[in-house]
Amino acid sequence: MPRWLLALLLAMLAPAAAATDFRVVLDPAVADGPVTGRLIVAVARAGQPEPRLAIGLNGPAVFGVDVEGLAPGAEVAVGADAAAYPLESLDALPPGDYHVQAVLVRYTQLDRADGHRLWLPLTDRRVPFHAKPGNLYSAVQSATLGPDVAPVPLRLAATVPELPELEDTPWIRRVRIRSEILSDFWGVPIHIGASVLLPRGFDENPDARYPLVYVFGHGNAPFGFDPDPASHDEAAVARARDANVETGYEFSQAWQGEDFPRVVAITFEHPSPYFVESYAVDSPNNGPYGEALTSEIMPELERRFRGIGQPHARIVEGASTGGWEALALQLHYPDFFGGAWVFNPDPIDFRNYLLSDIYADDNMFSVPANDWLQTERPFRRTRDGQPLLDMRHLAAFEAVLGSRGRSGYQLDIWQATHGPAGEDGYPRLLFDKRSGAIDREVATWMRDNGYDLSAYARDHWDQLAPRLRGKLHLFAGEMDDFYLNLAVYRFERMLREVAGDGYPARFEYGRPMKGHNWHHTDWAGVVREMAAHVDANAPARP
Repeated sequence: MPRWLLALLLAMLAPAAAATDFRVVLDPAVADGPVTGRLIVAVARAGQPEPRLAIGLNGPAVFGVDVEGLAPGAEVAVGADAAAYPLESLDALPPGDYHVQAVLVRYTQLDRADGHRLWLPLTDRRVPFHAKPGNLYSAVQSATLGPDVAPVPLRLAATVPELPELEDTPWIRRVRIRSEILSDFWGVPIHIGASVLLPRGFDENPDARYPLVYVFGHGNAPFGFDPDPASHDEAAVARARDANVETGYEFSQAWQGEDFPRVVAITFEHPSPYFVESYAVDSPNNGPYGEALTSEIMPELERRFRGIGQPHARIVEGASTGGWEALALQLHYPDFFGGAWVFNPDPIDFRNYLLSDIYADDNMFSVPANDWLQTERPFRRTRDGQPLLDMRHLAAFEAVLGSRGRSGYQLDIWQATHGPAGEDGYPRLLFDKRSGAIDREVATWMRDNGYDLSAYARDHWDQLAPRLRGKLHLFAGEMDDFYLNLAVYRFERMLREVAGDGYPARFEYGRPMKGHNWHHTDWAGVVREMAAHVDANAPARP
């Protein structure tokens, strides 16, 4: 056999060259002992912003592995077996020139009250876990990646600094309260922060008492309150008008007005070890946040800020995550709150867990079109109906950010909130992140334990009916970006079935083509509605 032919045959039989992997070293200067956490390598075409700061569904390619007890000076490899997004694996990365950076999400050992010892990303600030203070990261490094390239060395030598504390302003007071209930559950001190927006004349009228509006949202000021005129720029105006609300500056001008209702508005900073928001209910995985909020935190805030302290004068409001929280609190604590304003909530009827019916469907990722075809199930769409991202890719992204439900992202926090704890103490997941197969036992557990809010209301309607009269106000855009309007429709149908068309509950839908952030009126109008509701339901004076 000619030598050239032999060489060709050997080349054909040889395994394909693998793409470059990364060798990440923990610098002893930033760690005085072993570190456990999630190691993520971000690969971007551009070096600015830093790849670690751009991590997201539309950001760099990311690859993730768990590290357990990584010793200072030790090395860990990130290669083809790492979880990957948006690619199938690191081997699928096109050869070329890139900017590469590693970040290690540090976990804390937690001895939970139920006897489980867990490693979780712990923080009391509202930041994505891959950006939380204490994380370790490498410098951005330029690298040529592709087959037959030497492993790329990366060194974890820098630490994400602590965030500055939020400061008081003439209108907003910042509070941080230790929760004994949550601290006992998690075995470490747990604090909940609050930003308290005071009404005009609060300090000048020390004997006055006020209704309290609990605003569940992601910002550091209720309703985006911002008296700085510089915040009223063209971009802010465009965002506000898109949602049918005003800018934070415009709202601040209304709030400070002589004729504006006198209420205290409070928003929380209450991350759990699974997400930037706790979801405000008791949960086997997150802990007793509902109990902590209603029996510890809210009573203390009412004492400090002179709340009226009666159910009719406690209102809950929220959008998206906050919308689910507001409705869940009103349903599970019907005598504690006097009304809920619920905007585009996360799934409140699990027959529309986005586009899946988790009680009937077999798979979260695909829809059987016929005997031969499977269609990918969307997660997000444009307001004219164009699918943007599917469930399979969202799950893949979360699988990079963390295993065992620890991604700190959307699907994982839903499962941590709605579902049971597994035998290992971590959330027992509703579906497999690779195949999409739904665990029907978990789905049933979610419904039977009160996290499907529509099913909960239906099952307890005899007890809830007299306690919820006039308290429910739900709003959604008909083209919600995440299909969340569909569960609101189901909730309304359920309520009409069990309560009749005359039951006083409010549902409004934004048409045509209104999306996820739609509101029926601006923030000042919402506050005026809530204040009028409080006045209308105040007990008659003797």
